[in-house]
Amino acid sequence: MRINDLVGETTEYDKKLKVELRKPKSWYKSISAFANTLGGALIFGVSDENEIIGLDNPVKDAEKISEIIKTKLNPIPEFKMSFRKVEDNILIILEVFKGDETPYYYYNDGSLEAYIRIGNESVKASPTELQRLVLRGRNKSYDSHKSMYKIRDYSFSKLRERYKKWTGYSFDEKNLISFGLADEEGYLTIAGSLIVDDSPVHHSRLFCTRWNGLNKSSGVLDALDEAEYEGSVISLIENGEAFIKRNAKMMWRKTANSREEMPDYVERSYHEALVNAIAHRDYLIYGSEVHIDIYDDRMEIYSPGGMPDGSIIQDRDPLTVPSTRRNPVLADIFNRLGYMERKGSGFAKIIDNYAFQINYKEDKKPYFRSDRYQFTVIMPNLNYSDKKEDSLNDQNRTDDTINVQKGADDIINDTLNVQKGADDIINDTINIQKDAGDIINDQDGTEVGTNHKINTQDGTDNIINHQSDVKDEIEITMEEIKILEIMKNKPDITIKQLTVILSGISNRTITRNIVILKKKGLLERVGSRKKGYWKVKR
Repeated sequence: MRINDLVGETTEYDKKLKVELRKPKSWYKSISAFANTLGGALIFGVSDENEIIGLDNPVKDAEKISEIIKTKLNPIPEFKMSFRKVEDNILIILEVFKGDETPYYYYNDGSLEAYIRIGNESVKASPTELQRLVLRGRNKSYDSHKSMYKIRDYSFSKLRERYKKWTGYSFDEKNLISFGLADEEGYLTIAGSLIVDDSPVHHSRLFCTRWNGLNKSSGVLDALDEAEYEGSVISLIENGEAFIKRNAKMMWRKTANSREEMPDYVERSYHEALVNAIAHRDYLIYGSEVHIDIYDDRMEIYSPGGMPDGSIIQDRDPLTVPSTRRNPVLADIFNRLGYMERKGSGFAKIIDNYAFQINYKEDKKPYFRSDRYQFTVIMPNLNYSDKKEDSLNDQNRTDDTINVQKGADDIINDTLNVQKGADDIINDTINIQKDAGDIINDQDGTEVGTNHKINTQDGTDNIINHQSDVKDEIEITMEEIKILEIMKNKPDITIKQLTVILSGISNRTITRNIVILKKKGLLERVGSRKKGYWKVKR
C-alpha cells in the first residue's frame, strides 16, 4: 500500500517508525509546522523506507500523543487521531489542521519555538517568518498594516494617472481608505506607502542589469547596461518594462503578404512576471530587492520570499498552483489598475504566451525556481542559439548551395559555380562556362551567341530563395520599430519631434538608431535635410 493511499494524494505528511517519548521533538515539531502552514498528517508505524511495521501498543501510544500535544503546544492546534489496520499491522494517523491562531509554538527546554513547513521538511521559523505568523494570527497581512507615514506628506500622481487611464474615472481621495491604502486617522498603510510617488519604503527598489554573457562574470565587461529604480511600485513596473524593451531585440521575416515578428522575449509574459514579483514579494525581508537580470540566453526576474504556502515550485505543476496572495491589498489595487487579475492565472499566462510565438520550441519554455527565501522566473531568449547550433546551421546552409558542373575541370563554389573554358568570365554571383565568342549575361545566366548550352543542376531556384530568406531575417530592436512606425505615419517628421514623442530616448540615441536602420536597408532619406522625407522600406 502506498503512503498516499493512507492520507490522500494532496496531503503533506511525515512518517515515524514509533512514538518516541524520550525525544518527542522529532515529531511534534511537525505538528507545529503543519498547524502553522497548510496542515498535514503524521503516520506512526512506518519506516523511512516506507515499510509498514505497525505499533506494539497503539492505544497507549495514542494517549501519549494526545497528552504531549495538550501540554507541549501552545495554542493547542486542532487535530484528529485515528487507527488504521494494514494487513496485521496497526498504524496511528494524526491529522493536523491548518490553524487560525498562529503561531503555534511548542515548549522545548524552557523556550518556545515555532516551526513551518518548507517543501517536505519542518524547519524552525525565522524572525521574519515568525512576524508573518503573528500577523496571520491577527487576521492581518503585512501590507494592510498601518505605517508611520501620513497622507498629507505624499502625492499620488502615478496612481491617479494610471487609474484614469484604465477606468476612465478620476481617483477620489476617499478611495484611499476604501482601497486599503490609508486609514481614517490619515496614516498610510504599508500598501499605500508603496504606491505613493516617492515611496519611503527604501527596499522596494528594482535593480536591472543586462549582463555580458551567460552569467554574471562572463567577460571583461560584466554589464552592458544597468539601472536602479525606486519610487512608486507603478513606476517600478513601467521602468522595468522599459529596461527590458531597451535590451531586447525583435527579429522578423517576410512572408508572402506580410511579415512575422520574432521577439527575444514575450512582452505579455515578462509583464506578468514583473507584476507578480512586485505584488507578491515579501516586504518583510529587508536588504533584498526585486531584480531583473538579462543574459545572452535568458532573462531572470527574482523576488524576495518563497511560495506563500511554503511549498517549493519545482515540486509542483505551476499550471495547477492555486492563487495565494501574500499582499492582498497591493494585489487588489493592481487589479483595479489593470495590472493583474483576481483569478490568479499568472503562471499559465507566462507559459502560454511563450507557446504562441512562431519561434517557440519546447526547450524555450519558461520555468520557475523557489526556495525558502526567494522566487525566480526564468524566461529563455527565443532567438538565442549556442555556437554548436550555429555551426550546424552554417553547415546546413553550405549544403544548400548549388554546384553547377561543366566540362573536365570542375570548380566548386559556395554560392553557384559553373566551369568554363580557356577564356573565363567570372561573376560574383554565377559563373558559367563559355567558348570563344560566347556572350554571358551576368544577371540571369542567359546564353547569347553561338550554340553553346549551359547546364545547371536542379535546385538553382531553391538557393536563390534560400538566400532571399536569409536576407529577410533582420534583427531589430523595439526602439527601432517605434521609430519606423512613427516615420511610416509621418514621413516628414524631424529628429527633434521624435525626441518629444519618444520621451526618455535622447536625441543622440535616436540619431544612432536612424544610422543603424539605414545600414540595415530599412530606412532611406529622400530629398534634402529640410524639404526631404523618410522612406520606410519594409
